[in-house]
Amino acid sequence: MAGVMERVCDYPRPPALEPSSQHILIRAGGELLAETRRSYRVLETFHPPTYYLPPESFVEGRLRLAAGRSFCEWKGVACYYDLHGPQAVVRKAAWSYPQPTTPFASIAGWVALYPALVDGCWVDGELVVPQPGGFYGGWITSAVQGPFKGDPNHPELI
Repeated sequence: MAGVMERVCDYPRPPALEPSSQHILIRAGGELLAETRRSYRVLETFHPPTYYLPPESFVEGRLRLAAGRSFCEWKGVACYYDLHGPQAVVRKAAWSYPQPTTPFASIAGWVALYPALVDGCWVDGELVVPQPGGFYGGWITSAVQGPFKGDPNHPELI
């Protein structure tokens, strides 16, 4: 990805699923939460990428299944996870698709999270900026160009 600028307005709809070998690091509660070089990016029009990580990349015991479900027209039914840290619990900080639709079968059981709810997420050493709007879980880096859905400066995308 280095050196390549991606315009999110050029991302497809329905979204695309792309494997990634970028170095992903997530810290929460002052500690390492997850680290991997094996993830998937979901690329959807006007959204920065959302990263899905294999469950084994998370520190054991930190993610616990939470109540509630939601539905995505592209991926299916999502379940949520609370993040249990050394000092606090962050409710519904992450989500997964246990049985996603066929085009997204590769991310079955993999976990995405809201970057705004943790200390930080890094992609190849770059600190991620959370996608605006509390509903979205996109990861903004210098490699992606907006405008992004949820940005209050672009009400047509909210």
